[in-house]
Amino acid sequence: MKKLNMQSLDVIGSNVEKIAHLFPNCVTERLDKDGKPELAIDFEKLQAELSNDIIAEGEERYQFTWPDKRAAVRLANTPTTMTLRPCREESVDFDNTQNLYIEGDNLDVLKVLRETYLGKVKMIYIDPPYNTGHDFVYNDNFVGSYEEFSKSCKVYDDEGNLQFNPKENGESNGRFHTDWLNMIYPRLKIARDLLSNEGVIFISIDDGELDNLRKACNEIFGECNYVADLCVVNNLKGRNDKKYIARANERLLMYVKSQAFEEHGLELDNKVLSDYCEKDERGAYRLLELRKRGGPDTRKDRPNMYYPFYVDVQTGEVSLEQNSKYTQIALPVISDGEDGRWRWGKDKAAKDLNVLYGRKVGNKYNIYQKDYLESEEGARRVRPKSVLSGAAYSTDVATKEYRSLMGKVDFNNPKSSTLISDLIIYATQPNENAIVLDFFSGSSTTAQAVIQANAEEEGNRKFIMVQLPEKTDEKSEAFKAGYKNICEIGKERIRRAGKKVKEEAGLAGQNLDIGFRVLKLDSSNMADVYYTPQDSAQKTLFDENVKPDRSNEDLLFQVMLDLGVELSAKIQAKQIAGKTVHFVDENYLVACFDNEINESTIKEIAKLQPVYFVMRDSSAANDNVIDNFEQIFKHYSPDTNCRVL
Repeated sequence: MKKLNMQSLDVIGSNVEKIAHLFPNCVTERLDKDGKPELAIDFEKLQAELSNDIIAEGEERYQFTWPDKRAAVRLANTPTTMTLRPCREESVDFDNTQNLYIEGDNLDVLKVLRETYLGKVKMIYIDPPYNTGHDFVYNDNFVGSYEEFSKSCKVYDDEGNLQFNPKENGESNGRFHTDWLNMIYPRLKIARDLLSNEGVIFISIDDGELDNLRKACNEIFGECNYVADLCVVNNLKGRNDKKYIARANERLLMYVKSQAFEEHGLELDNKVLSDYCEKDERGAYRLLELRKRGGPDTRKDRPNMYYPFYVDVQTGEVSLEQNSKYTQIALPVISDGEDGRWRWGKDKAAKDLNVLYGRKVGNKYNIYQKDYLESEEGARRVRPKSVLSGAAYSTDVATKEYRSLMGKVDFNNPKSSTLISDLIIYATQPNENAIVLDFFSGSSTTAQAVIQANAEEEGNRKFIMVQLPEKTDEKSEAFKAGYKNICEIGKERIRRAGKKVKEEAGLAGQNLDIGFRVLKLDSSNMADVYYTPQDSAQKTLFDENVKPDRSNEDLLFQVMLDLGVELSAKIQAKQIAGKTVHFVDENYLVACFDNEINESTIKEIAKLQPVYFVMRDSSAANDNVIDNFEQIFKHYSPDTNCRVL
């Protein structure tokens, strides 16, 4: 039987295997730090395979770099043995919900999730730290970087006096942008792996790190997948916290994983709906003038877009040919009398004459397009504009919304749930089981937005929230109310928001999933001997390899991660031959971690023919069970993949 790895994906090893498949001549063997053989890339040969001209060391070229960038890249690729432990008592509807709330440093959490959720996330929204000069809570360890930076940038003067503190991330600190980039880069790199090919990421940011964030995203997601730098008007009065200008907006960067992303648009608001005041047998429509407005809008600019239409004065029907029915000519004319041009070419006009309409205005005829409210695809939606504005998007409204749920439990600058809900509706279909991820989840606005979007469209989207359990200030109202960290605030907000949204939705919300499974990042369930048996004394090799404070359900969730089973999968516990057996996603994964497992239990499980079966190697009642294990499965379920801990 094979042994489970019980650690996150080894990205470097995976990439070496891919190179070996494409260019086997570029892969060689070497001894690792422990003296064991491992595969390695011969980069000189690989360069020769990829280019006739090698970029020389030090040769000038366009690049985006900063101190410790290589360490940041390596950090994203380094595997971790950490795991996620379930916490039923803090969850809501643990056994049935599809939503996850994960506590822990998001870098390690993303690594833990990478293999299971590789290419499965449809939308990511994050609101990372804006780098406003305060120390980072997310402070990754790049060994020696502060000391090296201190030497190179003369942190101390000739007499040994401290000129500035490189560990304070103020604007006077030369590491001001470096710290932030070292924090965000590896997280975005892993986030890209999680996105599906049709996926999209939205990142809120202000002007301070906008340029660096866009350069980093261009490198990670590809400049060709940049969509927009959206302006979100979130303060209608403007904030006077900057010189010269009262800032009234933040930025929202949008990148897609690939050009396979399909937009779904936003529903038209009531003001726009009132424009659809015309009606015919096809339904309600509005009239859009076919003449091009705004340059280039003259005949000289596009002579092929200047041609005549002919109108039936009785019905308004339009033709490209004049006859006894279509008698009145219509040409595009600008208000100053100069020849204009149409928005459509003649071929498109010929194809869609049935949606064109002619009407007399003054002493001439104009041509209009019938823009129907309903299309063949269903209700018409519109693209978001590059400037997102409206009272519902403002920080003031978002704060009032938060306080209406949480009272005096303070939280600075929560995001608008309406804004994020609109992004979710725009980027995902209601019934595709889309996963929405936020790994800087704060007060859990994104979770509320997913629930709201599902209520509006009777959808089945699910969320994954990730948040570091950052301690609340002991002087804050949140701390006084019993919320010791941000995660406790976020979880309570989901509880209250879910209940509120479901009540307001009435019958339409009766199947709304407002629950969430709480999972907490922790060290591996396995003792050190599991990963490095070669470093253990002979007498300890037969010691228990599972830590004594870990439960069977803790083991089950780490196994799920190792086998790529989604953490929201349905879990049931049943008794078989006196032992507790866990069933995940029906018979996909069956696991038993009890002691003294005998052949009767193994036989009953094998008869169920699971895809995977997992047990502890120390669980067997005796040596005969181990000897007969594989034979039992070979007889009753030869296709089952059997694994041991």
